[in-house]
Amino acid sequence: MRVVEISPGVWVATGEASTGRLTRADLAATQDRPAWRARQMLAGRALLRELLAEVAPDDAGEPVVAGRNGKPLLRGRSRPGISISHDGGHTVVAVAPGRRLGVDVQVPPQYVGHSMLRRCAAPYANHLYRMPAALRHTVFTEIWTVQEACVKAHGTGIGGRPWSIDVPPHLDHGNWRGLRWRKVRDLIDVPVACAWETTP
Repeated sequence: MRVVEISPGVWVATGEASTGRLTRADLAATQDRPAWRARQMLAGRALLRELLAEVAPDDAGEPVVAGRNGKPLLRGRSRPGISISHDGGHTVVAVAPGRRLGVDVQVPPQYVGHSMLRRCAAPYANHLYRMPAALRHTVFTEIWTVQEACVKAHGTGIGGRPWSIDVPPHLDHGNWRGLRWRKVRDLIDVPVACAWETTP
């Protein structure tokens, strides 16, 4: 497991984790899922459990339940303080006890259409068009991970209109509606972003 503390009390982690900390409830939650989804869920739960054991050991065994819009949270906690994301074989988790939190990982697509660029990065679309294709797709994906992390932190998901969040491509951190966000560049080689409540 590789862990980065991106702000005091806000940790993001990736990598493979031992399944030894999984609870019976974690295993039961995957029983009716397709095999690929069960593997993905257990990888996320195992990594989350390992990170919790390191940074918030009192919470490491708390049941994980689905909150509003499916957002995972620790049962009995007033605010979730956890987030899990998967894409392309990558799993990333985040923990920020007592704070709303969202994390997102995305593998850049091979192609990003003009309409998608205009929808998610309208003020910067012309700037992105001038980039070489591979760089443009990576920069677009960095923007999208921030937007997704923000709506995950708010618990609204796609209903929160992530594409409307202004994320300048040249900035690595910023603020949005009481959240602080950061592009996490020092974790893995694909875009990762985290958004968290600025005040617990």
